[in-house]
Amino acid sequence: MNDGQALLNNEQTVRVHNGWVMLVLLIGLLICDVWLFIYSIAEGTRTQQAPFLWMLLLSIASLVVLIILMTGLFTLQPNEARVLLLFGNYRGTVRESGFHWGNPFYSNGQPIAAAEQADSQQHKPASHKTGAKGKKGFTRNKISLRARTLNGEKLKVNDKRGNPIEIAAVMIWRVQDTAQAVFDVDDYERYVETQSESALRHVASHYAYDHGEENEITLRSNADEVSAGLKKELEDRLSRAGVAVEEARLTHLAYAPEIAQAMLRRQQAEAIIAARQKIVQGAVSMVDMALRDLAEKHIVALDDERKASMVSNLMVVLCGESEVHPVVNAGTLYS
Repeated sequence: MNDGQALLNNEQTVRVHNGWVMLVLLIGLLICDVWLFIYSIAEGTRTQQAPFLWMLLLSIASLVVLIILMTGLFTLQPNEARVLLLFGNYRGTVRESGFHWGNPFYSNGQPIAAAEQADSQQHKPASHKTGAKGKKGFTRNKISLRARTLNGEKLKVNDKRGNPIEIAAVMIWRVQDTAQAVFDVDDYERYVETQSESALRHVASHYAYDHGEENEITLRSNADEVSAGLKKELEDRLSRAGVAVEEARLTHLAYAPEIAQAMLRRQQAEAIIAARQKIVQGAVSMVDMALRDLAEKHIVALDDERKASMVSNLMVVLCGESEVHPVVNAGTLYS
C-alpha cells in the first residue's frame, strides 16, 4: 500500500513561450510555406511540365505541422491557471495571465458538453435556465483561481442534546494548489460541496443550540466561535484537494418545525422568569432603601410587625402587574 499517495502531487509553476512572438513566427512560416507551394507548381510546370514533387510534398507536410503548432496558442485571464499534461505526465502549471504558446500536444482536458453545462445550472432559478445552451469545446485544463462563494442549503441535523435543528452556512474558497485539485480528487468542485455539508453536520452535532452549561459554547450565543470551528474543520477536509478556505460562517439557525412551538414556549417562560427575577431584585432593593431612609432620618419609628406590613405592601405595589389603588387611613397611626 502507498499511504498518502495524494500528497505526492504538488504544484510546480512553469513558464511557456510568449504567444505573440510565436504567432508572428508561425504566420511568417505559413507565408513561406504558401510561397513554396505556389513556386513548386508554377516553376515545375514552366521547366518540366510538372510540379516539383519534393517541394510540393514538403510544403504540404509543413502546412500540416504549422496547423498543429498553431493549436498550442492559448490565453489566460487574471487569476486563472492551466495545468499542463503531456501524454499523462504532469509538466507544471502556468499561472501568468496573457497570450501564451505551449506544446500543442499538451492535453486539452475533457470536452464541455451541453449536458454538463445544464448540470452546472441545476441550482439556478428557472428564469436563468430557459434558453441556456451548452457551450461545446475543451477546458484545456484551465482552473479558476478566483475566490468562490458556496451558499449551502438548509440542513436538518441534531445538536449536541439531540434536538433537531435547521442550519446553513456560507463558505468562501479558492483553489490554492492546482495539481492537488486536478489529480488528488475526481471533481474538486463537487468534492467541496460534499465536504462542506459533511463538515457542517459534524460541527453542528458538537454544540448545543442554546442553554449550555457554564462557559459552554452554543450555536446561537457563540456564532463567532462556531464559525471559527467550522472554518478549521473545512480546512482539514479540503486541504487534500488543494483548496483554501478564506471564510465560513452560519447564515441560518433555527429549531426544526416539529419542535419550534415547544421551544418557543420554553423561551417565553424563561424570559418571563428572568423578568420576574429582575423585578423582585429591584423591589427588594427599593424596600430596603425605604426602610433605611426612614430609620436614618427619624421620620417614623416602626416595630417589627409594622415593618413586615410595610414590606408586604411595598412588594405588592412594586411587583404587581395591575395598577394599585391605595386605601387612605384617616385614623391614627396604629388604628
